[in-house]
Parts: sequence; structure tokens; C-alpha cells
Amino acid sequence: MSTVFDELIRALARLPGLGPRSASRVALFLLEDSVRLKNFLRALNSAAESIVHCETCFTLDASSPCTICRDDTRDPSLLCVVESVSELWSVEHAGCFRGHYHVLGGVLSAVDQVSPEKLRIPQLLKRIEQNKISEVILATNATLEGRITSSYIASQLPDSVRASALAQGVPAGAELAFMDATTMALALQSRVPHAF
Repeated sequence: MSTVFDELIRALARLPGLGPRSASRVALFLLEDSVRLKNFLRALNSAAESIVHCETCFTLDASSPCTICRDDTRDPSLLCVVESVSELWSVEHAGCFRGHYHVLGGVLSAVDQVSPEKLRIPQLLKRIEQNKISEVILATNATLEGRITSSYIASQLPDSVRASALAQGVPAGAELAFMDATTMALALQSRVPHAF
């Protein structure tokens, strides 16, 4: 195998979800069709030249402020705080949230020496102070670090701002017999009155 091919596989293997085997398959898929490879390269170059971080919410878009931040039909009093752009995309893909977002850029972690200043928490607090935000939805992941981050942010919010979190527990269509213990515990702790 050539060094160029090895280098391509190593570069692809650094992408999330791709190991050396998957990277080899992707490399072959791209290299076996020159039109496909050129289209892929054109799309990558276009993204590299035009995609920027939004100066308001820190998502990725072709403009700043981004399309979401410029949308006048969204509720400016609702702010959904997420760890990364991929979580923003997940919430947005659900199609039921019509507020604005704030991307933290990670979570607090003593082990990794990630403090509030290393995230976009100061910008979040400034944004809340300067705008008429009535509710902050803390949509961090259900990990220890995610919970610590959301608890820290909630403790920093003014009394006039409501802090809420995503519901956790049994997903729709799940069978209890196959539920892991952590999910089951969260579902029982977060139980709500039954709607008839």
C-alpha cells in the first residue's frame, strides 16, 4: 500500500465513528470513482471556506448571526443550552422547539481541567442578562459531567429566570425488560402524574 493511501486512511480514522477498517472502506469508496471524490472535495472546500461559528449562539452556519438567531418567528424568551452543535442539531431535528440556542462547547470537568471560563458559560450569563430570557432549558447529556454543568449553570441564573431540564427515563416504544438500571432509576425518580 502506498504512503499516500496510508495517510488518507489515518486521516479518515480520526473521524468519529471510523476505525482503521471503516476508514479503509471510505477511502476505497472515494478513490474508486473520480467524480465522487471531486464532489466530496468540492463540498469539503466549500464548507471550509464558508462555515463559521455564530457570534451569538456558537453553532455552525454559513453566516453569523446564524439562520436560527436571525429567525424572528422564534421565541426570544426561551434559550436551550446544549453541549455541542451535534446536540443542537438533534433538538432542532425534532422540530418542536421554537426558541433560541446556546452551545457551550463541552462540559465542566475537573479531571480534564475544564472550568466555566473554558466553556461559553460567561457568554451565556451575559446573554441572559442582556436579553429578556424567561426560561433556560439545560439540555446537557445525562452524564455526570453533564449534570454537574447544568447544576452549575442553574446556580448562576438570576432568580427571574426559570431553569428546566429535559425529562429523562423510559424512551417511547421501549420495553421495561430491556431497560438498563440507570435509565430505570431516572424514570422512577422523574415520574409524573398519569394522564388519562
